[in-house]
Amino acid sequence: MTKHHREMFNAIDRLMGKVPGRLSYVTVVGGTAFSTLSGSSMGSTALMGSLLVPEMERRGYKKHMSIGPILGTGGLAIIIPPSALAVLLGTLAQVDIAKLLIAGIIPGLILASFYVLTIFIHTKLDPDAAPAYEVAAISLLGKLKLITTDVIPMISVMVIIVIMMLTGFATPSESAAFGALGVVILGFIYRCMTWQAFKQSIIGALKVTLMAYLIVFGSATFSQLLAFSGASSGLIYWATSFDLTPIFMLLAMFGVLLLLGTFMEQISIMMLTVPFFFPLAETLGFDLVWFGIIMLLALEIGFTTPPFGLLLFVMKGVAPPGTTMGEIYSAAMPFIFCSLFLVLLMIIFPSIALWLPSFMN
Repeated sequence: MTKHHREMFNAIDRLMGKVPGRLSYVTVVGGTAFSTLSGSSMGSTALMGSLLVPEMERRGYKKHMSIGPILGTGGLAIIIPPSALAVLLGTLAQVDIAKLLIAGIIPGLILASFYVLTIFIHTKLDPDAAPAYEVAAISLLGKLKLITTDVIPMISVMVIIVIMMLTGFATPSESAAFGALGVVILGFIYRCMTWQAFKQSIIGALKVTLMAYLIVFGSATFSQLLAFSGASSGLIYWATSFDLTPIFMLLAMFGVLLLLGTFMEQISIMMLTVPFFFPLAETLGFDLVWFGIIMLLALEIGFTTPPFGLLLFVMKGVAPPGTTMGEIYSAAMPFIFCSLFLVLLMIIFPSIALWLPSFMN
């Protein structure tokens, strides 16, 4: 489906006209839209990095203006539905998966808007970071045609999935099936649905499904062992015996997730922490859907946290030759701060995550 994605990015690029640093904005807008279709942070980062970084470098963009937004929007795939990690987290923690997926929409869009603001500030402070260049003017009719043919079809898949889950018309599994059917139909409409592409998608889905089953099996076994041995209840009793407020306990758990994210892979972190953290969160009186989004944000930050965040190495693999890890680290930092600020806002205003799921009751 790379052709679809390329057409969507090109359409957004042409619609933005002569906006300074517009390719960086295209990365955020197009990357957010792609995250709704991908569900995979590494896949999203690899695709956008290979498509956009060489083009932005050719046009004179500085590294932090090309690499940073891609690392940021790559992490959005964790939060915005349909997120593979959110589904896995809901399964492991036995939280309502539909509510967890829906809860990620508003935080994800707020985070994308923070990224846009960050890019705007960069272009104001350093205009040379994204040099201006001439672009062909496009008529209003041409813009409407681009939106209709290249943007709306891709976004509509995500919108339909969300509406189905919000209205209760379909379960998350059924909504995912409708989403897959929608993408297949788009593939035929765009004339890029080949037998080879179909076969590769089936093999990829089979690999991910089998891996998820093995992870759930291993995590369930681990949780049962902890429960039978008394380790879970003992740890919760030990953690709650400290004279700390629930918010400080939350920050401590968040800090542990960030620390683990610097050197561990996200699924491993979830298997290790979910059996402890969710019972503890329930004991502390937190809403588990809200806590799940906080945990997903911590995992998203861990994806881009130096020195061993996975997305940093994915970016190194697809970035132009000569790009150093130091440049990638520094490009990621402003976008990590955006995510941390969102976590702070969610702690102060939990309704950011809980408002949409409240319509599902």
